[in-house]
Amino acid sequence: MSPKPTKRFEYSQHPHIEARKSQDPSQAELFDAKPRTVNDRIGFGITKILGTMWAAYIFVALTLVSLPAVVISGDPVLIVAWIAQTFLQLVLLPIIIVGQNIQATAAEKRATLTYQDAAAVLEEAIKIQEHLSHQDQFLEHLSTRLEQLEVKKPKTK
Repeated sequence: MSPKPTKRFEYSQHPHIEARKSQDPSQAELFDAKPRTVNDRIGFGITKILGTMWAAYIFVALTLVSLPAVVISGDPVLIVAWIAQTFLQLVLLPIIIVGQNIQATAAEKRATLTYQDAAAVLEEAIKIQEHLSHQDQFLEHLSTRLEQLEVKKPKTK
Protein backbone atom coordinates (compact mmCIF):
# COMPACT_ATOMS: atom_id res chain seq x y z
CA MET A 1 0.00 0.00 0.00
CA SER A 2 1.25 3.50 -0.82
CA PRO A 3 2.20 5.84 2.03
CA LYS A 4 -0.59 7.93 3.47
CA PRO A 5 -0.23 11.70 3.10
CA THR A 6 0.94 13.28 6.31
CA LYS A 7 -1.04 16.50 6.03
CA ARG A 8 -4.22 17.33 4.23
CA PHE A 9 -4.17 20.41 1.98
CA GLU A 10 -5.90 23.42 3.48
CA TYR A 11 -7.03 26.22 1.23
CA SER A 12 -6.40 29.80 2.30
CA GLN A 13 -7.89 32.59 0.27
CA HIS A 14 -5.67 35.40 -0.99
CA PRO A 15 -6.41 38.63 0.97
CA HIS A 16 -6.85 40.60 -2.26
CA ILE A 17 -10.03 38.65 -3.03
CA GLU A 18 -11.88 39.96 0.03
CA ALA A 19 -10.62 43.48 -0.61
CA ARG A 20 -11.86 43.33 -4.21
CA LYS A 21 -15.33 42.22 -3.12
CA SER A 22 -15.83 45.59 -1.46
CA GLN A 23 -15.00 47.42 -4.71
CA ASP A 24 -17.79 47.43 -7.24
CA PRO A 25 -16.54 48.34 -10.74
CA SER A 26 -19.92 49.79 -11.63
CA GLN A 27 -19.42 52.55 -9.07
CA ALA A 28 -18.60 55.53 -11.24
CA GLU A 29 -16.69 57.41 -8.55
CA LEU A 30 -13.99 54.72 -8.43
CA PHE A 31 -13.06 55.08 -12.09
CA ASP A 32 -14.45 58.52 -12.79
CA ALA A 33 -12.21 61.14 -14.35
CA LYS A 34 -14.64 64.00 -13.79
CA PRO A 35 -13.09 67.29 -12.72
CA ARG A 36 -13.52 68.10 -9.06
CA THR A 37 -12.07 71.60 -8.55
CA VAL A 38 -12.68 74.85 -10.43
CA ASN A 39 -9.25 74.61 -12.09
CA ASP A 40 -9.99 71.01 -13.09
CA ARG A 41 -13.31 72.07 -14.63
CA ILE A 42 -11.72 74.92 -16.57
CA GLY A 43 -8.91 72.71 -17.87
CA PHE A 44 -11.33 69.91 -18.71
CA GLY A 45 -13.66 72.30 -20.56
CA ILE A 46 -10.85 73.85 -22.61
CA THR A 47 -9.44 70.42 -23.45
CA LYS A 48 -12.89 69.16 -24.43
CA ILE A 49 -13.38 72.12 -26.79
CA LEU A 50 -9.87 72.15 -28.26
CA GLY A 51 -9.68 68.37 -28.55
CA THR A 52 -11.88 68.20 -31.63
CA MET A 53 -11.23 68.13 -35.33
CA TRP A 54 -13.44 71.22 -35.65
CA ALA A 55 -10.94 73.13 -33.53
CA ALA A 56 -8.18 71.88 -35.86
CA TYR A 57 -10.10 73.13 -38.91
CA ILE A 58 -10.64 76.55 -37.26
CA PHE A 59 -6.93 76.77 -36.40
CA VAL A 60 -5.99 75.92 -40.00
CA ALA A 61 -8.19 78.78 -41.20
CA LEU A 62 -6.73 81.09 -38.54
CA THR A 63 -3.15 80.30 -39.53
CA LEU A 64 -3.93 80.85 -43.21
CA VAL A 65 -4.78 84.50 -42.42
CA SER A 66 -1.11 85.31 -41.81
CA LEU A 67 0.30 83.03 -44.54
CA PRO A 68 0.13 85.54 -47.44
CA ALA A 69 2.09 88.19 -45.50
CA VAL A 70 4.79 85.66 -44.60
CA VAL A 71 5.09 84.35 -48.16
CA ILE A 72 5.23 87.90 -49.63
CA SER A 73 8.06 88.80 -47.24
CA GLY A 74 10.14 85.98 -48.74
CA ASP A 75 12.17 85.75 -45.54
CA PRO A 76 13.03 82.04 -44.95
CA VAL A 77 13.30 82.64 -41.19
CA LEU A 78 9.76 84.03 -41.08
CA ILE A 79 8.45 81.16 -43.24
CA VAL A 80 10.04 78.54 -40.96
CA ALA A 81 8.80 80.41 -37.88
CA TRP A 82 5.28 80.55 -39.34
CA ILE A 83 5.31 76.80 -40.05
CA ALA A 84 6.78 75.82 -36.66
CA GLN A 85 5.20 78.36 -34.34
CA THR A 86 1.94 79.11 -36.01
CA PHE A 87 0.77 76.28 -38.19
CA LEU A 88 2.17 73.20 -36.44
CA GLN A 89 1.47 74.31 -32.89
CA LEU A 90 -2.06 75.50 -33.54
CA VAL A 91 -3.14 72.69 -35.84
CA LEU A 92 -1.38 69.73 -34.26
CA LEU A 93 -2.55 70.51 -30.72
CA PRO A 94 -6.22 69.59 -31.27
CA ILE A 95 -5.32 66.66 -33.53
CA ILE A 96 -3.05 65.20 -30.85
CA ILE A 97 -5.78 65.63 -28.24
CA VAL A 98 -8.28 63.85 -30.53
CA GLY A 99 -5.82 60.96 -30.90
CA GLN A 100 -5.26 60.79 -27.15
CA ASN A 101 -9.00 60.75 -26.52
CA ILE A 102 -9.41 57.83 -28.94
CA GLN A 103 -6.55 55.96 -27.26
CA ALA A 104 -7.98 56.67 -23.79
CA THR A 105 -11.39 55.31 -24.82
CA ALA A 106 -9.78 52.16 -26.19
CA ALA A 107 -7.66 51.76 -23.04
CA GLU A 108 -10.76 52.16 -20.87
CA LYS A 109 -12.57 49.44 -22.84
CA ARG A 110 -9.54 47.14 -22.56
CA ALA A 111 -9.32 47.78 -18.80
CA THR A 112 -13.01 46.97 -18.37
CA LEU A 113 -12.64 43.74 -20.35
CA THR A 114 -9.53 42.83 -18.37
CA TYR A 115 -11.42 43.37 -15.12
CA GLN A 116 -14.30 41.23 -16.34
CA ASP A 117 -11.86 38.52 -17.46
CA ALA A 118 -10.11 38.57 -14.09
CA ALA A 119 -13.44 38.36 -12.26
CA ALA A 120 -14.45 35.39 -14.42
CA VAL A 121 -11.12 33.66 -13.79
CA LEU A 122 -11.53 34.26 -10.06
CA GLU A 123 -15.00 32.72 -10.10
CA GLU A 124 -13.69 29.72 -12.04
CA ALA A 125 -10.81 29.31 -9.57
CA ILE A 126 -13.30 29.35 -6.68
CA LYS A 127 -15.36 26.65 -8.42
CA ILE A 128 -12.21 24.59 -8.97
CA GLN A 129 -11.35 24.97 -5.28
CA GLU A 130 -14.83 23.76 -4.32
CA HIS A 131 -14.50 20.83 -6.71
CA LEU A 132 -11.13 19.89 -5.25
CA SER A 133 -12.57 20.12 -1.73
CA HIS A 134 -15.34 17.68 -2.71
CA GLN A 135 -12.75 15.37 -4.24
CA ASP A 136 -10.66 15.56 -1.05
CA GLN A 137 -13.68 14.54 1.01
CA PHE A 138 -14.51 11.66 -1.32
CA LEU A 139 -10.91 10.44 -1.42
CA GLU A 140 -10.73 10.62 2.36
CA HIS A 141 -13.92 8.55 2.55
CA LEU A 142 -12.48 6.00 0.11
CA SER A 143 -9.22 5.85 2.03
CA THR A 144 -11.04 5.26 5.32
CA ARG A 145 -13.24 2.60 3.73
CA LEU A 146 -10.23 0.85 2.21
CA GLU A 147 -8.49 0.80 5.60
CA GLN A 148 -11.63 -0.70 7.15
CA LEU A 149 -11.74 -3.43 4.50
CA GLU A 150 -8.06 -4.24 5.00
CA VAL A 151 -8.59 -4.62 8.75
CA LYS A 152 -11.52 -7.03 8.19
CA LYS A 153 -9.68 -9.06 5.54
CA PRO A 154 -8.41 -12.38 6.95
CA LYS A 155 -4.66 -12.86 6.82
CA THR A 156 -3.63 -15.86 4.76
CA LYS A 157 -0.18 -17.38 4.58
